Amino acid sequence: METKDKITGYAAGIAAGVTYGMNPLFGKPLLEGGMQVSSMLFFRYLFSMVIVAVWILCTGGSLKVTWREFKSLLILGVMYCGSSITLFESYNYIPSGLATTIVYLYPVFVALIMVFLKQYPTLRVWISIAVTLVGVILLCMPSGHVELSFAGIALAALSAFSYSIYVVLVNNDSSVSEVSPRVLTFWSLAVGVVAFLCITTAGGDSLVDGIHGWRSWADLAGLALFPTTIAVLTIAISTRLIGPTKTAVLGVFEPLTAILIGIAAFAEPLTPVMVAGIILCLSAILFMVTERR
Repeated sequence: METKDKITGYAAGIAAGVTYGMNPLFGKPLLEGGMQVSSMLFFRYLFSMVIVAVWILCTGGSLKVTWREFKSLLILGVMYCGSSITLFESYNYIPSGLATTIVYLYPVFVALIMVFLKQYPTLRVWISIAVTLVGVILLCMPSGHVELSFAGIALAALSAFSYSIYVVLVNNDSSVSEVSPRVLTFWSLAVGVVAFLCITTAGGDSLVDGIHGWRSWADLAGLALFPTTIAVLTIAISTRLIGPTKTAVLGVFEPLTAILIGIAAFAEPLTPVMVAGIILCLSAILFMVTERR
């Protein structure tokens, strides 16, 4: 692999983690304002889909795909939106920190799937996965007594597994290998738009419940741009340049960013244990990206 591609792949992976970690910055005010998860995700995916479509069409691109490509893109879309809704729903049963910790099992799932596909991560990558997992546990585990819910744990684990399938398929499904990251992103989002519209209307809820003025629309726009459009696009770029396993490890920047946003925007505490978690995570990433081969 050329050095330029390697650097671009790592940069895209970091960008994906950072932007996806911005979810609390825009999503928390909406949920606290009474907006339903499914309607929030509907607008998030809709706005993002429009942004990507305009970008593609204004640069002379095309949204057309073959039937064979569409079938694979449909599966990708289902995996991605499934990961989103199961994560948010898990918050109803277990603390968000615990849910984040469980979701960060996805690098392990990715590595195991790659082994099943006979593509073996190096020892250095396995060590990085283990160390970042410990770091995320230190970052996100709640203090004190926590009542565990099987439903919440199952939903968070399902979110991790769905996301790992998405990351692996982006890089290993030959039917979408010729589809550009932008077009792949558009169709993944389009599937989510349809799915969340159906979920919201089937539940008898109004799409605009919980939207209170321009601030709500600004938060929805922020969700669409950063943790959706940029995150999905950079994931596709990163997996194709450095592979799904390393991209998954770089996802540690998601909880790191979420923690820092909580401290800066919502006055959440920063404890010595969390600092130790941050140091472990960053050390593991540095250890992985300095691998020579």
